[in-house]
Amino acid sequence: MNISLKNKFDSIIFDLDGTLWDSTGNVAKAWQKAKEQVDYVTDDFSQQTIRSITGMTYKAIFEKLVPYLTEEKRNEFKALAAKYELEILHNEGGELYPELEETLKYLLTKYKLYIVSNCQNGYIEVFFKISGMNHYFSGHQCYGTKSQPKAENIKDIINDHNLKAPVYVGDTMGDYDAATKAGVPFIFAAYGFGEVNEDQIATIQQFKELADIL
Repeated sequence: MNISLKNKFDSIIFDLDGTLWDSTGNVAKAWQKAKEQVDYVTDDFSQQTIRSITGMTYKAIFEKLVPYLTEEKRNEFKALAAKYELEILHNEGGELYPELEETLKYLLTKYKLYIVSNCQNGYIEVFFKISGMNHYFSGHQCYGTKSQPKAENIKDIINDHNLKAPVYVGDTMGDYDAATKAGVPFIFAAYGFGEVNEDQIATIQQFKELADIL
């Protein structure tokens, strides 16, 4: 990749799923376990199912996957799925992308690092526990905190930490849209779960490429 974005930013905000790690296998296991505890969910949850909805808010995910449930039943199942998700990930975690820590260590010498994800409360903390990489990040925000759109959470990180020139790294159109609405340039992680063919400022095929271009 020939593009260079060095010395253009003061901070990097990362998506989590599909950008820093892949937890879809164990999330599928957790949601399938939740399904087996009730008699009103008809469909199974595969890893491919989880990958298809990664990046969406929890509310939107279950509206899409179990549209036939009443809101009461959907919220009941969502809470059960969330419970098992944190339990299983707490013990088994997700798959960290290659050279994640080495790249974060390098980036930290030049930038402040943050995470903004559409996940539930406690999920980023599980990532920190499993990876041991919490000390690389100056802050984080998730959908579960205020139930607000990702663009607003990006803006909160920018305002709360007085960032002047952030860049967002994510793997889905939802990430691109959120960064764009927040007025932040976007780098597409093509190794993740989505496709983005817009005006992203760069595309990376591996996480470690960030060290080359930033």
